Amino acid sequence: QVQLVESGGGLVQAGGSLRLSCVASGDIYTEYGTGWFRQAPGKEREFVAAISWSAGPTYYADSVKDRFTISRDNAKNTMYLQMNSLEPEDTAVYVCAAGPRSKWFPRFADKYPYWGQGTQVTVSS
Repeated sequence: QVQLVESGGGLVQAGGSLRLSCVASGDIYTEYGTGWFRQAPGKEREFVAAISWSAGPTYYADSVKDRFTISRDNAKNTMYLQMNSLEPEDTAVYVCAAGPRSKWFPRFADKYPYWGQGTQVTVSS
């Protein structure tokens, strides 16, 4: 099993930046693909970005591509989401997730059995 803890959320003005972190503990980190999802009030959870266990291939939702960058440091068991040019529409609870590499499909939430508690990101206009 994997335990995940996010940090780095907060309040920022439109056009600003934030960097989210997700620290993992428990099982071997490199056995898992990891990703970020978000959920805004009254909306369904949506995929944001994902990165493979090797910190190689990355995947992005069209809405954040070219503004957000996902990365991970396997030596630190940590994944990051650098968010630039933030928009009010990015306001949501951001949650990190991990899925075993043998069953991992980066964009599908049901392929991630392990989830963090989430961190709030609020972008003011």
